[in-house]
Amino acid sequence: MVNSNVNALGVIFANTYDNLVPELVAERSMASIPFGGRYRLIDFTLSSMANAGIDNVSVIVRKNYHSLMDHLGAGREWDLTRKRGGLNIVPPFAERSVKMYSGRVDALDSILNWLEAQKERYVILSDSYIAMNFDFGNLIDAHVASGADVTMVYNRAPIPEGARSDNYTIRIDETGRVQEILSNDYRMGEQNLAMNIYVIERESLIHLIHDAAVRGLVYFERDILARNLKLLNVQAYEFKGYAARVSDMKSYFDENMRLLQDGSMDALFGPAPIYTKIRDDNPTRYVAGSSVKNSLLADGCVIEGTVENCVLFRGCQVKKGAVVKNCVLMQDTVVETDCGVEFVVTDKNVHITAGKKLAGTDTFPVFVAKNHSV
Repeated sequence: MVNSNVNALGVIFANTYDNLVPELVAERSMASIPFGGRYRLIDFTLSSMANAGIDNVSVIVRKNYHSLMDHLGAGREWDLTRKRGGLNIVPPFAERSVKMYSGRVDALDSILNWLEAQKERYVILSDSYIAMNFDFGNLIDAHVASGADVTMVYNRAPIPEGARSDNYTIRIDETGRVQEILSNDYRMGEQNLAMNIYVIERESLIHLIHDAAVRGLVYFERDILARNLKLLNVQAYEFKGYAARVSDMKSYFDENMRLLQDGSMDALFGPAPIYTKIRDDNPTRYVAGSSVKNSLLADGCVIEGTVENCVLFRGCQVKKGAVVKNCVLMQDTVVETDCGVEFVVTDKNVHITAGKKLAGTDTFPVFVAKNHSV
């Protein structure tokens, strides 16, 4: 791992955007949604922090977090198994919070005692709904150099259809200072779209959260930053790298499929390593007579039929005579003999029975829930 030993700790919010993909979060958080064959969405943020030498990370969870805890374990794959710091998963009610939090202010208020006990100067706040390879070391350097009170990250992108009622965009002056934060922007075309990543001094964050909690405020962006842009020096930091933002089922399907395009894998995984939980599996086996074209297959798969333009997670099976095209099949999905499957997203442990014809479209992919047989 790269280790620049930045003087910062990380706080990752696991459930912030669960409402955007209700199909995928019935039994998991947004952070633990599988992505790209063998990863979970949180792997990208957590790996980026680990690569920057951030070895004190808290993951704040609200509900459906057992899958995430199983995936993260003690943080060994990210080198976050430490006597001091390391990986800390904070469920609701862990501290003095007496209710399920509804926004970042509540969530951060629940860990104020922990924040006060830490030694790092800066805090990086991040959600976990974007697959990206982010250099947090450069972000910290830019924050320090600018003298900002808060640095917020954005990228130039159209507002995703699924996030039109849940987004923040920003207006920036010539010095890079944020002049306005717009909530639920609906404009077409590329905007300065916030990525919900922030850097702030730890002591300043404690003061702001304490003051906001006393006033009954809920949202960090809308209730704290947007209201205080004249008092706080909020600087913008543009991220120009590969960003796969999950804002609904359609975008989940599209972003997985985008990995099959030339250059996408290098753009996402090339800048620095992305780590994930290890599962000991055999290499994928291609049986004589099988056909695989332009697809991403994780280990442990067994392919006897035809697979085209697909992302297959660990342990998937495509039996003889089955044809699978333009699909995202999560872990241990089984497609039986002589099936025809196209534009389908399956959750884990789905069984598609012999001879079944299942087809959606690129606009409306069919989704099959976890542990279902169709």
